[in-house]
Amino acid sequence: MPPSFGTSGLRGLVTELTDDLVNDMVRAYLAACAHGGAVMVGWDLRASSPGIAATVLEALRAAGVQPICAGAVPTPALALATTTRGCGAVMVTGSHIPADRNGLKFYTVTGEISKQDEQAILAAAGQNWPFSDPLPQVIDAPETAPAYVARYLSAYGPQALAGLRIGVYQHSSVARDLMMDVFAGLGAAPVALARADHFIPVDTEAVAPETRAQLAEWCDQHQLDALVSTDGDADRPLLCDAQGQVVPGDVLGVLTARALGAGVICTPVSSNSMVDLLPDFKVVTRTRIGSPHVIAAMDAALAADPAAKVVGYEANGGFLLGFAADGPAGPLPPLMTRDCLLPVIAPLAAAHAAGQGIASMLAGLPARFTAADRVQQVPAEASGAFIASLQADAKARASFFETGHPEVDLDMTDGLRVAFAGGQIVHLRPSGNAPECRCYAEAATRQEAEYLVRHHLQKLRAVLTEGGNT
Repeated sequence: MPPSFGTSGLRGLVTELTDDLVNDMVRAYLAACAHGGAVMVGWDLRASSPGIAATVLEALRAAGVQPICAGAVPTPALALATTTRGCGAVMVTGSHIPADRNGLKFYTVTGEISKQDEQAILAAAGQNWPFSDPLPQVIDAPETAPAYVARYLSAYGPQALAGLRIGVYQHSSVARDLMMDVFAGLGAAPVALARADHFIPVDTEAVAPETRAQLAEWCDQHQLDALVSTDGDADRPLLCDAQGQVVPGDVLGVLTARALGAGVICTPVSSNSMVDLLPDFKVVTRTRIGSPHVIAAMDAALAADPAAKVVGYEANGGFLLGFAADGPAGPLPPLMTRDCLLPVIAPLAAAHAAGQGIASMLAGLPARFTAADRVQQVPAEASGAFIASLQADAKARASFFETGHPEVDLDMTDGLRVAFAGGQIVHLRPSGNAPECRCYAEAATRQEAEYLVRHHLQKLRAVLTEGGNT
């Protein structure tokens, strides 16, 4: 499948992200989107990213646009820097997908590009682009990462996590050193774990069983109060409690929204329905999966009420802040892009202030549990066709879904989400940026949610892959 826009950014095989294609897409972005005459460029730690970033910088120079090199930085740090400079940005990242793939994530002067911007970029591509004369020189922005760290140190202060031992699973996250600085600055004792010299595609929404076992082992071995990590470009968080139990991203979203005093929630249809059961939130708006859809819903809420305390989050844990919030030690300005630090720091700080651990805080939430995983190396066309067949045929659904209860509701906002009379939910959806078919489940117990995912993934493999093997 050639490079294409998915749930967040342009993604494709590295071999297909040629210099010509990258140059064309960057020039099309410049033609179609507001960038203020300057564009910042950052990248993650996969081996192909520095070379692609160099091509992006040269494309900006050729267009006569001021290129600003931020270096290897988290995606949210780059987005934060653009709000200060009032410029555009291009992040070179494949996020959580394997190292043989990469991508480009574009920002305008107002933030992450919309789905309409994506269409405008595609419509503008393919031109015979002119070259600027003279070519502007690349300037550096070494302050990008430190400013992102300072955002949280000033808002939460040096005592927010005082006395806690926080494990930092570093792997190949572009935020691996920055996280050590942040948690030390908040008063914790960070413990560096498993730094890698090659890229590891950590998916915070589908943590492998062997990884979960390793996380629990680290928590026990190092007597940790919590363990944190991120995906490759650090716009998706991972948080474990003291026993190494992974807290789902949509639960982190609920905890963070409540800690910040949010009133309006924008979140995809795949997120845990517990948010609908809590009295803390006035409005909950469901969207298609992908940060551009969440941002569009947040923009609509703010247009209707500019004073609304609006936040967004996704099942992968990425959190978007749409209002000027107050941290324990200072203000926290809006940041309308997926962030990995806020949905980890806010719940940990709230629990610590209450004299609790994360597990105790979770025990006070409604008993709705989610699980997610995916079948890999499955063409989107194949999984899309199978899901379409289920959407159209009630008998096919009755044969495929096995929960022990009849279906009571269908939601086709994004893929196929089926609710059953016993309170279970199973949701199938082709990935928007990788050859994968995702399965989400929700139930009254964690064990049942995990069983539903395992069972339906087994059935998906039998349908979508030769011989039932991935």
